[in-house]
Amino acid sequence: MGVTNETIARINELYHKSKKEGLTEAEKTEQERLRKEYIQAMHNNLRGILNQVKIQNPDGSIEDLKPKKSGNQT
Repeated sequence: MGVTNETIARINELYHKSKKEGLTEAEKTEQERLRKEYIQAMHNNLRGILNQVKIQNPDGSIEDLKPKKSGNQT
């Protein structure tokens, strides 16, 4: 599921309202949910781009960018 312009507009609307007058609990919950959706969509988009990256080795051969191993994170 992608993030629509309406979703981004709503995120911005809630942000500006929070600065001016504050948000209700329902609006805070909605803002958190929308932000999480946005971050997940951006993460998925970046992952899709990185999955298409190719590396050219010094010998001229081309190989796919290897995914980062989850066990090597510090």
